[in-house]
Amino acid sequence: MSGEIGHLLLMLAAVAAAVQMLAGLQPRPQPRLAATALGWQFAGLLGALVALGLAFHDNDFSLAYVAAHGHTAMPRLYAVSAVWGGHEGSMLLWCAILALWSVLAGTRLGASGDAAARTHATRTLGVLGAVSLAMCGYVLLTSNPFVRLLPAAPEGRGLNPMLQDPGLALHPPLLYLGYVGTALPFAATLAALAWGEPAGLARRLRPFTAAALACLSLGIALGSWWAYYELGWGGWWFWDPVENASLMPWLVLAALLHLQTAQDLRGRFAPAAAWLSIAGFVLTLIGIFLVRSGVLTSVHAFASDPRRGNTMLALIALTLAVSLTLGFQGMHRIGGGPARTGARSPLSREGALAACALLLGVACASVMQGTLYPLVIDALGLGKLSVGAPYFDAVMAPLLLPVLLLLIPAARMRWGRDEGAALWRRLRPVVLLMGPVALALPLGLDAGFGRVGWGAALTLWLAFGILVATLQALHARCGGRWWRLDASGAGMGLAHLGVALFACGVAMVKTYGIERDVHLAPGQTHRIAACALHFDATGTATGPNYRALTARFTLDCPGRAPVLLTAEKRAYDGSAMPMTESAIDWGLTRDVYVALGEQIGSGAQAAWSLRVQHRPFIRWIWIGVALMGAGALVAGASRRLHRTQRMARPVPTVVPEADALAGLEERAA
Repeated sequence: MSGEIGHLLLMLAAVAAAVQMLAGLQPRPQPRLAATALGWQFAGLLGALVALGLAFHDNDFSLAYVAAHGHTAMPRLYAVSAVWGGHEGSMLLWCAILALWSVLAGTRLGASGDAAARTHATRTLGVLGAVSLAMCGYVLLTSNPFVRLLPAAPEGRGLNPMLQDPGLALHPPLLYLGYVGTALPFAATLAALAWGEPAGLARRLRPFTAAALACLSLGIALGSWWAYYELGWGGWWFWDPVENASLMPWLVLAALLHLQTAQDLRGRFAPAAAWLSIAGFVLTLIGIFLVRSGVLTSVHAFASDPRRGNTMLALIALTLAVSLTLGFQGMHRIGGGPARTGARSPLSREGALAACALLLGVACASVMQGTLYPLVIDALGLGKLSVGAPYFDAVMAPLLLPVLLLLIPAARMRWGRDEGAALWRRLRPVVLLMGPVALALPLGLDAGFGRVGWGAALTLWLAFGILVATLQALHARCGGRWWRLDASGAGMGLAHLGVALFACGVAMVKTYGIERDVHLAPGQTHRIAACALHFDATGTATGPNYRALTARFTLDCPGRAPVLLTAEKRAYDGSAMPMTESAIDWGLTRDVYVALGEQIGSGAQAAWSLRVQHRPFIRWIWIGVALMGAGALVAGASRRLHRTQRMARPVPTVVPEADALAGLEERAA
């Protein structure tokens, strides 16, 4: 019965989405009808999710989706995560999260009390209703999780073993919160292009963009961490096309958030922000196509049904056609408010923000080219082409290193126009501290690792400059009273600190990481990075729904007590797919990683293939991404962004004699 109830609730949500669309997009929008329809849509989708969850709880294997992803012996946590562990359930969750974002938009976008803002909020709900109708239709017609299987299966096949992990239970919801969050600035932009932009729209959109960026950051970090310890690869990023599908919207959201800041505070870059808002949502749809169309093979891919892929391609084409038409015809309707005083100059904070956004946009385009070009070549019958890590590493480093460099002066620049002499006075302490570090870093790297990686040294030097410049900017902003630092400044500081830690982790892992595939028999020892890894013995273990072969090791490193490590190869009930559980001795400055491979030989002389790795500072990568996400959340929670919109007062252009007002202007920003 839960299957039929869920199906009816999903159809109710589709009808409510159609009513919401019509109420918001007609010549005289009806806010009450749009809000009521949105409430019914949200209730229907939430109820459909609950109904699907109850089907998993009851092991209702008469539902094809439950039979494909459920199992009576599966732990309850994974029975819950199985709701979104497959294609159909994940798309239902996608629609429910879209309804959640729509509720937030209806609550906050029109909260300024201005009639134009309220009308625009209703029109935004109309666009979101159109998107929701399309996605609910996609689920009903191609990906219905409530299809009956007659006769019912006696037992389910179980959730994909790769997904039976606590991190993967949280990874999809967080990732979808970020993905679907791109729909809100997209819908607000289309409404502004079609009917005009109300005053203060950029300010009201900034918290939503920041929240979407934060959720996407945390979702990507969880997925990267899972791939590191679960798949037996031992890396944090592999430039898999599905990984790239999440990276591209992240780059666009990061660029959009910076341009929205300049648009809010200085009245600049409204057209660029509009195009980025459109690009972010289109890239999200492209990500759905890559994961669910069958055009690529990946451990991350959900489905391989061409019908679903063709339907999504049609939705992408329709979205592009509408967006480009409105973009070229209605761009004059946005950004029409008065720009703040102060001449435009590259030597200004908005100039630095624009340069960072441009570099992030080019990086996104480069990732898209490397991801889609092989698929296009294959589709045209021109042969097979593989684009891997060498391409992406060679392209991304020259684009992202200048971003690190720009972050050093950006926090100390003034809005409107800055003066070179005044900027130099503010940055002189940073430069004086960076000078000795430039000399000390090569010596320290040579002493610690036996060689100097100049790329790593440059990255670490820039990261140190970001740290010092950020702390100096925050000190000026709060006048040395750190407890009085506002949310906007604290968020910026956390995000920039996260960028610095992330850059350090990436540079150290890529330059000084050690990866070896070795063969060891029980009783043998392998040395890696001054540590001795002793293979003690093999054994067996059982879990709630799996059986495991275990390998026990003793890791002995200088200055530390010996550590016992256990690696596993698991076989799950209902699945023939073996899974690797890596053994990791982790620390803040390095990880030693062991993954168990296949047995080589038999009898007393049997050995095992092992992947042994030493990863210096790899934890800094995930700590850095988490700080970026936390910084975006804190900045988005700034009270200034949630207050009733008032006419902004002009911010004076700073001249050298006005440096004493630096702290005031920092707080105004």
